[in-house]
Amino acid sequence: MDAASLKNLIGTDRDSALLRVTIANSLLQDDIPVEAEEHLAAAVEMEPAYTAAWKQLGKVRLRLDNIEGAREAWQSGIEAAKENGDKQAEKEMGVFLRRLDK
Repeated sequence: MDAASLKNLIGTDRDSALLRVTIANSLLQDDIPVEAEEHLAAAVEMEPAYTAAWKQLGKVRLRLDNIEGAREAWQSGIEAAKENGDKQAEKEMGVFLRRLDK
């Protein structure tokens, strides 16, 4: 499904963090990062423990030259990863943060 079709599910009982991440990924394939960021932000608001969404949100914000926004997303993602034991996501976002500081 394309992003337009998926957007029809927003506000229905099928709306979820996973749906929002899927929409964001489709938008990124179409090179629409600003709108993708909005859906990723909605995803982490719906499900704060969704570490993959935090990781992607940071990447999109970095792509949009929002360095502090990327940092905040990855820091929140690391906290979520620590809480749910997602060591791999914690390590990856830690690497992204260290790259920002170089």
